[in-house]
Amino acid sequence: MNNSITLLCIGLFCLANTFQVLGQSSLFSYETYVNNDGDSLKYRQLISDYDPVSKYPLVIFLHGAGERGNDNEAQLKWGIMNFTSEQIMHVHRPIVIAPQCPKNMRWADYSAKTTTFQSAPTSPMKLLLELIDQAVSTLPVDTNRIYITGLSMGGFGTFDAISRQPDRFAAAVPVCGGGDVSLAPSIAHLPIWIFHGALDSVVKPELAQNMYAALIKAGANPGLTIYPDIGHFSWLGAYSDTKMMNWLFQQKK
Repeated sequence: MNNSITLLCIGLFCLANTFQVLGQSSLFSYETYVNNDGDSLKYRQLISDYDPVSKYPLVIFLHGAGERGNDNEAQLKWGIMNFTSEQIMHVHRPIVIAPQCPKNMRWADYSAKTTTFQSAPTSPMKLLLELIDQAVSTLPVDTNRIYITGLSMGGFGTFDAISRQPDRFAAAVPVCGGGDVSLAPSIAHLPIWIFHGALDSVVKPELAQNMYAALIKAGANPGLTIYPDIGHFSWLGAYSDTKMMNWLFQQKK
């Protein structure tokens, strides 16, 4: 596929995605988590279904750097609307939480060049982990089915979160992100499916490949999907992958 056709396809997808977001964002309530210190994290929340006896899988969705802010809207731009399909909402019935990272902050102190784990979480990550605690205590969450996924900056955040709480999550799907390979043994028990684009010039695909290799060495059996003709937009394919979605909701602790 030549570059002009690729750009046209991406442009059409972005336009379609904009209409999809506008049409389905109303499914997500506006929420704000405030801790005892007065620190806050805005987030959107979807509850697909509700009855007084069921427990529901919880999906944590972490957006990328371009969606940071305080409008509590931008984090719904990419990927997350795939969780609002009829198949997902009626069959898997998830609770979905999509926090928004404030401007000039990050989910994790990783970058495209370094993935050294920092012992102290960033402020948004600290608040996110507290928010998950709150969700477990106040919502009908199946604690054996808590999943986390994210793209780009959120992919780094996904690796950071599972490294901090390796026994919290039932599965993780980091997309075009990276993590500290030295921590692979601590998360080797966790089902992980990694996605990346081979032509990604923003986050090097080697970061995904290095994490995959480290997990294999640690005895894990992770998934790895590298799209050969895709750059940084690997999340378009990842969250549209029905096989991945079904795999995710099948995972249990």
